[in-house]
Amino acid sequence: LHFVESSFDPLQTTVVPIFFKIILLSSMIRIRRMPTAMKHFMLFFLVSSAVGFTGISHAPATSFLFSSHNNGPSSISVVSSSRVRSSLTATPLVVNGDTSISSVVPNNIRLTVCEKARTVTSVCTSGTLCTTSQSEGIEGAPFGSFVDFVLDDSGNPVILMNAMSMHTMNIREASEQDRGRKMVTLFAQLAGQSGGQDVSRCSITGTIEQIPSSSEDIAQIRLRYSITHAYADQVMDSPKFAFYRLTPAKIYYVGGFGVQSQWVPVDEYQNARPDVLARYAADIVQKLNRDSEEDLTLVAVHLLETPNIEEIKVTSVDRLGMDVRVTNRVSRKKLTTNEYRIGFRIPVISVEDAKSEILKVFQEAWEKGQGYEWEMDDELPGSSVPVIKVAEDSLG
Repeated sequence: LHFVESSFDPLQTTVVPIFFKIILLSSMIRIRRMPTAMKHFMLFFLVSSAVGFTGISHAPATSFLFSSHNNGPSSISVVSSSRVRSSLTATPLVVNGDTSISSVVPNNIRLTVCEKARTVTSVCTSGTLCTTSQSEGIEGAPFGSFVDFVLDDSGNPVILMNAMSMHTMNIREASEQDRGRKMVTLFAQLAGQSGGQDVSRCSITGTIEQIPSSSEDIAQIRLRYSITHAYADQVMDSPKFAFYRLTPAKIYYVGGFGVQSQWVPVDEYQNARPDVLARYAADIVQKLNRDSEEDLTLVAVHLLETPNIEEIKVTSVDRLGMDVRVTNRVSRKKLTTNEYRIGFRIPVISVEDAKSEILKVFQEAWEKGQGYEWEMDDELPGSSVPVIKVAEDSLG
């Protein structure tokens, strides 16, 4: 039974209610991997559910997600497109260990650098504003100030500034000396568990101008700022405070320590959308690294095929997959650290979807480690998880 590959598509009929479509979709893809007796039971369950004879209870997803196990993860995994492992820049690649097969890097399992940069600025609500000092003795030196900000609809940072603040006076005086040119840089960085440089960050350099009260989006900016920063309601109507908009001229993105960094085209940044998991990714990463060490080790050994694991850590999660950093021992005195991208079967649209996809990866790794082979299925467990090696020996 495999409706997805059949000419008859039950999901397009009006007989099955919408909530049973979800049950069918989540169950039918992998049902072929079950023993015959289980298939008969699941077929009865699906048909009964579709006509309303079977009651279904839903336990909260968080009650079992990311839990440790002795008998394998409690989920049914769903296969995806062919697994690809490669360097980031190559095109003909090794697929499932067979060098006679060619494929291309599945770029659809990684966010674009513009999406990553927009995600950083969307998640961050504060950063460092760098202006040019006008103070005696340090004229022309960079001067950093901690500021809060929000983004307008184009991704331009908007800052509520006090006329008496040092950075505001630097901007005003620099403008008078440089024919109205008000160049500044805003630096924003995601919160990280390590407390070091292993986090994504973004620098936006451009011109900053006060937003007139007649601006079309001033009402939206005021609302957005007051929701994000509770204190704003108390000061935004004061004549000493005004909103300033930073219009980017150059944007620089850094993905972390020893990984991707590059200039981002401003127009592409402004048209990009932040990742749907952006505000929750740090919590997911922390929980995975804290509670799922055994599962992650199985992933490293059986899916990434890395022996002698010293450490494996998830460094980021987004709607398309997760990044992991694996350190293994290659000799008595040498350790090697590599970065991998493990893709999801489909882009996720919620935190619960992401947890489910991660559990499916864990399931595939566990099945492969147990040597399972499912009848009537040409694919072996773990063979269809998309993997890219994005950095080799990244920590030297």
